[in-house]
Amino acid sequence: MTTSRSFLLICTVGIFSFISYNMVRMPALSLFAESLGASPERIGLIVSVSTLTGVLLKLPSGALSDIYGRRLLLRIGVVAFGLPPFLYPFITDLDALTALRFLHGLATAIFAPSALATVAELYRERRGAALGTYTACTQSGALLGPFLGGYLIHTAGFSAAFVTAGVFGCIGMALFYSLHLDVAVPQRKDKGVAVVLDEMWRGFAAVAKNKIVLITSMTDGAKMIANGALMAFLPLYGVSAGLNPGEVGLLFTVQAFTSFFSKPIMGRVSDRVGRQPLIMIGLLICAGTFVCIPQVSMFAVLVALSAGFGFGEAVVSSSSSALVADSSEFKRLGAGMGMQGTIMDIGHASGPLLAGVLIANLSYSQAFAIIAGIQLVAGGVFWIAMRGR
Repeated sequence: MTTSRSFLLICTVGIFSFISYNMVRMPALSLFAESLGASPERIGLIVSVSTLTGVLLKLPSGALSDIYGRRLLLRIGVVAFGLPPFLYPFITDLDALTALRFLHGLATAIFAPSALATVAELYRERRGAALGTYTACTQSGALLGPFLGGYLIHTAGFSAAFVTAGVFGCIGMALFYSLHLDVAVPQRKDKGVAVVLDEMWRGFAAVAKNKIVLITSMTDGAKMIANGALMAFLPLYGVSAGLNPGEVGLLFTVQAFTSFFSKPIMGRVSDRVGRQPLIMIGLLICAGTFVCIPQVSMFAVLVALSAGFGFGEAVVSSSSSALVADSSEFKRLGAGMGMQGTIMDIGHASGPLLAGVLIANLSYSQAFAIIAGIQLVAGGVFWIAMRGR
């Protein structure tokens, strides 16, 4: 396959895989957990536990892709997208749901770092635009998944939503296995476990010493704290404000729709004007829209705020991934993307947990204000650290 066809395959598989993943995740998961009797704190844990898988495994899987090649890790990742959704209809208690979410988290933990590294390798000169386009394609999963999931829950119940999610995941899996991805496979002799672990450790050490990678990833982590809080508690807030599950799903769809169309454009802008100013602007937009959400209950206003948050996410993400790739050694590119994914997932996992505790003890407005403040602090740290670079 040519570079363009390999890129098209990665983008297409990403679309189907993330439609599947997000049909389960928003708004189905919070509502399904609540139907099983979960408290706000437990809902936060259930929503975040799949992200904890990424915290543990994204960096190792990215480093392994540097050693064994991207294709092997991508093959494993698409299977983790396609099969777990079929298990959700059989869940009847919260402990089993928590365990299944941890298992389902293998999908993004294994697939995402290798996919991002593959795109960064395919387009070394136009990374901002290429990464923006790829992440927009995966964002289309967040565009269609929540709307389809919410609609199916509203009209046919949870089981129909989960089985349909599995079908989308299997389509992505079938596409990847039926077509050949043309990426470099490392030429290496068989090595023992100790040698492989040593190579992984060298990759970990290289990215851990890279201040630009760490600080840039921190801004993504702060953004994902807010994203995780929305994923867990916007469905509950929306229903309490009088919206039905389909309308709540539409809020996520609008958020993803805005991000979907903005990421390729903002990626090209970052290639021209630089990554740093856009990261700062994006964080300000995310914080400003996020803090306003629990202040309103009108559906039209919530739609506008969701769109604004999606645009802010696009501005940050299209620049941060490219800046991490620009700042990583080529042979450590997978580890660099894995480090970014790990820090993002730390934020994404802590968002529902933090929001659950804050909402249980304060209010939606106060909880969202605190989380918006975290984004502003992260923006300030990034600005100070990157001055003069």
